[in-house]
Formats: sequence, C-alpha cells, structure tokens
Amino acid sequence: MSSVIIKPSSSTLRHPPGPKVNWMTGTVSRFQKNPLGYMEQLVQELGPAVRFRFFAHFHGYIFVHPEHNKHILQDNNKNYTKMPHPSFVILRPLAGNGLLTSDGEFWRRQRRLAQPAFHRQRIASFGQTMTQAAQDMVERWLNPNRNSPTLDVEQEVSRMTLEVAGKTLFSKDLTREANKVGQAFTEVSQEIVKLTSAPFGIWTIRMPFVPSTRRILNHTAVLDEVVNGIIQQRRQNPDVHHEDLLGMFMEARDEETGAMMDDKQLRDEVATMLIAGHETSAVTLGWVFYFLAQYPEVREKLELELAQVLNGRLPTVDDLPRLTYTYQVIDEAMRIYPPAYVISRWGQGADQIGGYDVPANAVLTLSPYLTHRLEEFWPEPLRFDPERFAPGMEQTRPRHAYIPFGSGPRQCIGNSFALTEVALTLATVCQQVRLELPANHQVEMEQLITLRPKNLHMRLHPRSKS
Repeated sequence: MSSVIIKPSSSTLRHPPGPKVNWMTGTVSRFQKNPLGYMEQLVQELGPAVRFRFFAHFHGYIFVHPEHNKHILQDNNKNYTKMPHPSFVILRPLAGNGLLTSDGEFWRRQRRLAQPAFHRQRIASFGQTMTQAAQDMVERWLNPNRNSPTLDVEQEVSRMTLEVAGKTLFSKDLTREANKVGQAFTEVSQEIVKLTSAPFGIWTIRMPFVPSTRRILNHTAVLDEVVNGIIQQRRQNPDVHHEDLLGMFMEARDEETGAMMDDKQLRDEVATMLIAGHETSAVTLGWVFYFLAQYPEVREKLELELAQVLNGRLPTVDDLPRLTYTYQVIDEAMRIYPPAYVISRWGQGADQIGGYDVPANAVLTLSPYLTHRLEEFWPEPLRFDPERFAPGMEQTRPRHAYIPFGSGPRQCIGNSFALTEVALTLATVCQQVRLELPANHQVEMEQLITLRPKNLHMRLHPRSKS
C-alpha cells in the first residue's frame, strides 16, 4: 500500500478524494460487510486521505498518513475530541464516562488521578504477579489430566491477563469470574461493532426496547455485576488501605469542591480499566503466538535470547532491558495486527489536514492497522519481520508511522503495563513450551472493539530442559 500526501496548489476548498457510491445509501452496505477491509480498499485506490458519504448527506473522513496522525493526535489534538463521535456514543453503555470516552477537563482530571498507578516503578512492582500468572497458566497446560489435544489460546491468555488486571489494579482475584467476564465482553463487543457500522446505530443505542440495544445492556449488566462487586467489597472495608488504582480513585477528591467519586463514576473507571487492562495484552499475546508458529526462524531466535539472558529461570522486570529481540517480536506483531486498529475522533472546528479542507463537526477515522501497512514506510508490509524494530531502525521512518497505542495526550495510559505483561509472559511461556498450529488450520482476524485472532486453537509441545 503506497502513500503520498497531495497538497492543493490553490486556496480553493478541496476535499479528499472519495468513492462513487449510491447517492442515498452511500457506503453503508460496504462498511457493514467488512469495515476494515473496505477502508483498506479505499486507501489502496484513493490514497491516505479519503472522504466518503456514509449515508445520504453524512460524510466521514479517513486519514492514515503519519503526518495526518501527528496533526490530529498531537499538534492540534484539542480540536479533536471523542464525543460526540458515533463510535463513542455507542460505546457509552459499556464504558460509561470513563477514561476511554470522557473529554475535556473532566478527562484530564481523571487521567491525572490514574497516572500514578502506571508509573514505571509501580509497574515494576507488578512484575512478580505477571510472571506468576503466566507460570500458573503453563502448569495448567502441562497438566497430564488435560483432556483436549489443543488449547484455545485466545481464551487462555485472556483468562490470565484478566487475573493480572484484577490483582494489580484492584487487589482482587477474578479467576472465577474470568469465563463470565470474557463471554460477556465478547458478546457486547460484537453488538457494538454491528451498531457502529449501521446507518442508525447512534440513534438505536438510545432505544432500550430495540433488540440489539437490549442485548448490549444485558451483557453489560453481567460486567456491572462483577465491577460493582469489586467496589462494594472495598466500601465494606473502609479502614483497609490499598495502594492500587481503585484505592487512588476512591480516595481522590475534587480540587475545587472536595467531592469524592460516586459509585457510578467509580463503576465507569473500573469497567474501563478492567476491560482495557487485560484485552490489549491478551490480543497481542494471541497474535505473537500465532506468528511464532508461522515463522520458526523467529521463534528459534527468540528462544536463543531467552536462554542466554535467563538460563532457564523465570524472568523479572530487571531482565527486560536485555530482552531486545523479545520486544522486537512484540512490536512487529502489533504492527501487523494492532489491538486498537481504528482511532475515532470528532473534529470540533474546521481544519486543514494534509492540504485538504475539513469542515467543523467532522467524523474522522484514523487506523493504525492501515498506517502500519503503508509500503512507503513498511516494505513488504504483510511479511512478519522483527528486524524492522532493531535498535536504530525507528530513525528510518516518521514517529507516527507506528502508533499501536495511539499518540499525543490521549496515548493509552496502560501501554507500559501491557508491554511489560506481554514480555514477561512470552519469556515465561517460550522457555517451557512451543505452541503450533494444527495442519491446515485457519486463524481469522475478528473485528471487535479490538482486533482479535479468531479460532486460535494450537497444539502444545513441551520443550526439553536440557
């Protein structure tokens, strides 16, 4: 996928190119069938800036060039909000007014409150919990009484990362709730994605009697039961001090009014962190295991690094700076399949992006998935090659050509948490076992709120300890 920014030579109003579609239905049917595939087609045919008519006279914009990302996410970020973008309106029943969906001064206050929980020293203290959860998972896999010849790897790593999120962020063991939470989140994600690409989704989500909205609310209620249980359990023991994310939120007071967060706001923040705190790590791990099975030479190089650095022992956070190739593997997996594959923004005021005029109240879509496949910056973009991230290689391309966690002030607050967890898990697992795909087994890309590997069933092969 090649790219070039076209700058108009005159000062006349100029829109990005767009596809020829039915004047009434626009691109609705194309987006409903395969939203990411259709966006990729548009960028391939029209370039890195696209204007499309979604329905009747309603227009949307796609921008995927690194300079577009830099302008929208960093340089002029105050002009680009999350609300009232349709995607975030539809996401509100699940995420509420938490960090994922809130805006303005309220978001800045909540971000400041949460930031200490994700400082490097705090994340380092989580390392032992992360490694132990990974080791427990490997021991379950190696249990001789395990019945199935294959592992549902996506489900397994999701269970593990949910356990880590519960223990590190909320001091709560959620192992027993893992299946219930995982299933509910999958179901609500499927419904939300369907509504996001539907012509009347933004209105449908406001109607609780509509079947799709009712299903979203029912599945969200399952998550609420777990989240509210965490909060109520903490409320019942007010004298016990917890130095975790939930404790920080519960003790925080508004600088002007002195008011503390009510249970509704706590619910929104806990739900957001619970979902985001495990989903990104689980999805990334799934894709890494998939690629290691597809590229044995990469797997062998990774195993060699682990043997040289760890010599058979379990990893700690102190080992991570020396696991350079391990991080290259993780980065390359997130390049091809970034968990957060689209970034949505609402343009409040008129602006000019890449030489194109964009009106106020514009619906914008950025896509790390598409940016990471631009041939101008990533030759042979579909080839899995961790050497793209070898030391010094980042200087050969623009900073915003690689944005798996977004960029600017709203870059994912948990990026270091996720990378630490994935690296420690890989170092723990790959020393002891290999995961391989059965012959002719097809793994699919599933477009939910994150970009999941679907049908990731793999065979387990214990490694020799010699």
